[in-house]
Amino acid sequence: MIRVCKNDKESVFAMIRQGKLDAAALSTSNLVDEIILSMYKHGIFTCLENGICDKRAANTTVPFGIIWAAAIAAKMKVQTSLSDIPFALSDHRTLAELGYTLYDPDGVYSGLMREGSLRFLLGKYTWDELLNAYRLTVRDQIIPQLGIQPHIHILDCTPLEVNFKNSRYENSGIGVNKSGEHARGYSMLTMRGICGDSGIIEDFFVAPLGFADAKFGEIVLNATKVFHEGDILINDRGFLSRRTLNFVKNIHHVDTYLPLKRNMEAYKFAIQCAQEENCWGQHPNPKRLTQKIALVKNLGGLWKSDNPAEDVDINACVVWDTSTNQYFVFATTDLTKSAREIVKTYELRPEIEEDYRQLKDFWQIEDFKSTQYNVICFHIVCVLFGYLFFQLYTMLPEGAQFIGRSLPVILKSYTPRALGSIILYVGCCFGIFSLVEMMRIYAECNNTIKQKLEEVIGEL
Repeated sequence: MIRVCKNDKESVFAMIRQGKLDAAALSTSNLVDEIILSMYKHGIFTCLENGICDKRAANTTVPFGIIWAAAIAAKMKVQTSLSDIPFALSDHRTLAELGYTLYDPDGVYSGLMREGSLRFLLGKYTWDELLNAYRLTVRDQIIPQLGIQPHIHILDCTPLEVNFKNSRYENSGIGVNKSGEHARGYSMLTMRGICGDSGIIEDFFVAPLGFADAKFGEIVLNATKVFHEGDILINDRGFLSRRTLNFVKNIHHVDTYLPLKRNMEAYKFAIQCAQEENCWGQHPNPKRLTQKIALVKNLGGLWKSDNPAEDVDINACVVWDTSTNQYFVFATTDLTKSAREIVKTYELRPEIEEDYRQLKDFWQIEDFKSTQYNVICFHIVCVLFGYLFFQLYTMLPEGAQFIGRSLPVILKSYTPRALGSIILYVGCCFGIFSLVEMMRIYAECNNTIKQKLEEVIGEL
């Protein structure tokens, strides 16, 4: 039978002196557990508890933050089913460090909670409550807690595909994927905030696949709360909208960087002006030796909205690839920037494409085990929280060695190791003891307990 155990080191010490000991477990190291513990120590579990409403009416023995920690840890371990969540936090040390653990005298670990209880709890949340749980927790809790504040934001959208023939996926739509093929599923729009040499997904939205990117982006940019005056927004061609460009500049006071399409008058005029002025500079990216750049000003009048009085002016950097004689035009509402600054800013955009690659290839964000929409949204939210935890970990001193690397690459070379501490269980209490403390306990205890301790110590 499972025992719920609380951290009470002194009680454990006292009971061992009386000849009582139920179990001993070796403390081990695991990277996912290290990340989970790092988030706990930096107050992120408190952020989860403050940002997400606990709808349990009873059976609140397991702290709410630990339930979410287990759900997130499961995704970090690429365990995508609801049935995996109760077992995702099984390491004695991790649970002990969280101040709560379970002990089964029969040696059968049945998990932190029942799968049925988890499904019942999940059923109390609507899909929009789950989606809001992420953005509210990140924006209002985690970002202030860690003292980070992105000022460059990258907006992009990616399809999350399901079985095309299965129409039972709730709220799914039919559209075109990145390969130009018809597909069923969802569109996920994310806002990536740049933080130094790393970044975080600070906001996201989901819509049925087939919903127009430009319209989707317009809705999101009206709804998002991530902007601060003077920030930068980087878009791709899918979000070209003069009305949105004006809104972001006039209302949010944020400058947009985006590429112009070849059929636009502003694109054609910018190239013509650059050719006539013939004042080309070298592209700042050393990998683009064949490309030249030029600044062209005052293109706003060539890209008009339905309300020209609200149109903000734009400048552009024209990029000329001399090897192919192709031209690219990157526009911005920030009229103070040089051609070099414009193109260097826009070249930050591929970072979000790397996010999508990792989320799909390793994190299995498209591996939906249910056609029920709130379960799908729960999976997406937990995956994004797991990805966020890893990104945050690399920004903290304990994880700085992993910055610029992906979790799957790190895990391939990461070797779990035994740590110099042991967890002892007596009754409904546990304690974490160092080797020095263990020597003291060993010297004072009877032969029966010494034998139990020797079995664990021998693994060190």
